[in-house]
Amino acid sequence: MPELFSADWMNELKDQWNNEPEVSAKLADIAFSSIITCGFKDEDKPRGVFVVEKGICTSAGSYNGEKPDWDMRADRKDWMKWVDKGLGFTGMGLAYTTGKLKFKTGDYGAMIKNPKMAGPFVKSFGLMQKIKTQ
Repeated sequence: MPELFSADWMNELKDQWNNEPEVSAKLADIAFSSIITCGFKDEDKPRGVFVVEKGICTSAGSYNGEKPDWDMRADRKDWMKWVDKGLGFTGMGLAYTTGKLKFKTGDYGAMIKNPKMAGPFVKSFGLMQKIKTQ
């Protein structure tokens, strides 16, 4: 069972992402390309990186200095809760407004107002539930 945001965990997320048309195909439709990083609020650097090119995750692994377009941070306990129970639109809005989910890079407000991005983004959190995580 991989550790949250380890290279193995990020690669399992990559496989889930690419196999979920409600995420990868929907983002391919809008030619979404970004470098996405994830980590913990109390750390300077993110832990994992996820590279998306035209909706498809082309690489994933441990963070190695890449410049993120999106850098999401939360406390470990909150990440683990979302990995276990998921996070829908309402939960994501609450997590963001209460400061549990922080975006060090990226415009959450603009993204959530764009249905072509918001739907796949929220669904991507559901993919985390499919990964056995320690």
